[in-house]
Amino acid sequence: MSGTDYSRLIDDETWAFIRRTDSFYPPDTIDYTIEEQRAIYDRMCREFHAGHPAGITAETTAIPGPGGTGQVPVRIYRPDAGPAPVVVLYFHGGGFLLGGLESHDDVCAELCLRTGHEVVSVDYRLLPEYRHPAAFDDSMAAFAWAAARDGRPIVLCGDSAGGNLAAAVAHATRGHARAPVGQVLIYPGLGGDRTRGSYVTHAQAPMLTVRDMDFYHNLRSGGADVSRDPTFAPLADTSFAGLPPTAILTAECDPLSSDGETYRDAIRAAGGRAWWHEDKGLVHGHLRARHSVARARDSFTRIVEAVAAFGRGDWPY
Repeated sequence: MSGTDYSRLIDDETWAFIRRTDSFYPPDTIDYTIEEQRAIYDRMCREFHAGHPAGITAETTAIPGPGGTGQVPVRIYRPDAGPAPVVVLYFHGGGFLLGGLESHDDVCAELCLRTGHEVVSVDYRLLPEYRHPAAFDDSMAAFAWAAARDGRPIVLCGDSAGGNLAAAVAHATRGHARAPVGQVLIYPGLGGDRTRGSYVTHAQAPMLTVRDMDFYHNLRSGGADVSRDPTFAPLADTSFAGLPPTAILTAECDPLSSDGETYRDAIRAAGGRAWWHEDKGLVHGHLRARHSVARARDSFTRIVEAVAAFGRGDWPY
């Protein structure tokens, strides 16, 4: 157990957010059944839902699934101001087990309005009904669909498990004629070394613990050896060359934070562009705090600015 003094690192606003989250989503939620976990998570997301800002339109539809079979539900957010010059593929968090089109609906709506880009939220298949690589395959199907639609640049974005999927797609689409022009990863789980860094210092952090991560990892791997599978853990890749410009935004009080630093360093060592920012005093899941916590509001602005910059072809870092 880490001896980290969270009373010192985390401010009062963030503690209020943590307490409110815990009131809907108890810290021991992984001990409940899958159905109960989903019901708890969905209720929490409804309680934090901020609504849609004026000036955007959302359409729920479906696109062809992997290999052209089946369908992947998506929600497409478009600015009312006019044609969007860029497509953002957004992959939601939830440990590959939770969430969907509703859980991050307001986040995607706000991202659309503030960037002026079209945002496509991808409702990939979840555990445990669909094992790895189902979620990755659906994410790749979403990329293939976006790439075939028109010539607009594609930016990848995702939080937590969705950050993992966004990065995995970036790795898998290197060399593609329509390769993404950037990726923005929000407190992603990328498969870093669990014996060091934030995995140790923040093993018992509020909102996400290493025990939680082990639960999701074991459920996703099904006991298989995934240590060399970059579609499971992008940091397992043998090459980090040729990746798109990358921004990784992590939270200081989160066991996953070191993944951002490690991933940045790997991309830079391979000659690429990568920027990592660790938000001090913030916790995993702070996207939901963007309207109540000043630090989270600033973090969301950084996310918006990164997505907008990559869409323009800029590198502001």
